[in-house]
Amino acid sequence: MPERKVRIGIIGCGGIANQKHLPSLHSLPNVEIVAFCDIIVEKAEAAAKRYGTPDAKVYKDYKELLKDKSIEVIHVCTPNRSHSFITVDALEAGKHVMCEKPMAINAAEAKKMVDAAKRTGKKLTIGYQNRHRPDSLFAKTECEKGTLGEIYFAKATAIRRRAVPTWGVFLNEYEQGGGPLIDIGTHALDLTLWCMDNYKPKYCVGTTFKKLGDKFPTGNAWGEWKKEEFTVEDAAFGFIVMENGATVILESSWALNILDSREAVTTLCGTDGGLDMNDGLRFNGVLNGRQYVMKPNLNAGGADFYDANGNEDASHHEARLWIEAVINDKTPFCTAEQAYCVSRILDGIYTSAKTGKPYYFDEEE
Repeated sequence: MPERKVRIGIIGCGGIANQKHLPSLHSLPNVEIVAFCDIIVEKAEAAAKRYGTPDAKVYKDYKELLKDKSIEVIHVCTPNRSHSFITVDALEAGKHVMCEKPMAINAAEAKKMVDAAKRTGKKLTIGYQNRHRPDSLFAKTECEKGTLGEIYFAKATAIRRRAVPTWGVFLNEYEQGGGPLIDIGTHALDLTLWCMDNYKPKYCVGTTFKKLGDKFPTGNAWGEWKKEEFTVEDAAFGFIVMENGATVILESSWALNILDSREAVTTLCGTDGGLDMNDGLRFNGVLNGRQYVMKPNLNAGGADFYDANGNEDASHHEARLWIEAVINDKTPFCTAEQAYCVSRILDGIYTSAKTGKPYYFDEEE
């Protein structure tokens, strides 16, 4: 990459910033993280001390951070409710934006982000890092080559047996907009639609449940939660039909009595073959009149999505491609329009679950 440095500001210095965005950005030689903002100033100060430049500034008000004209890129790592207005303000301030998933608390807010990116001409991407895993990249390459033929059925799966996040505001419907569907189901759906390259939903049917959120003791991997704070669903399921008839089943749960728990994986069935991620990445089909199963060795290097030392961490791969897109003025790996489609479908599933009726996307205003 060119030698010039990209100056970055971080808005929201909580878990996702410290676990994903900051370590990945800090590892890139052409990045300077120069500004940190959080409503809890101590979090911003701690992040600045660990990841910032020696003269990095700390803010409590993100609008003050956006006044710094030397900052080229903003990463939005706040709770879902504030994704849209912070992103729009950042785009209007002339910044490129990486916003953590989901794109927004609902599709209407996500649309404002898409419109702002078009209006300002600035780049906007959403943090769907599961696209960047070696198995996902391999799967996408084969889909693009036509190995599976026409993909007409898929399953998007994000199921945990008992792993409800008990920190932050994950259980707060006002701040997050929902539970596992908008939190982890969004990853599985994005991965599935991306592999299918199909972003034209026709209608969906959805159901949501809160069956285990009130049962104690919970056996939860991250400890007990407070019953009164659990205001979202603990499981949600969707049946999505695309305009071309292709059908996607979406399964998401933080807590389900099931042994087959898998997160952010897809199953794709096409006219010429299929793939799943049930036991590593597996392809199946018929060759010379015989059924076959093929499992690629994803531990070996040599493909263009590996670095010299083997598999590149998904979060680092995401950050590197994002900064390359900014420097080289390229389309982001995950576009705002693709992420907006995911938000539309999540909204459709939630709406269907509330009304008990199918949700038709052509009826959207």
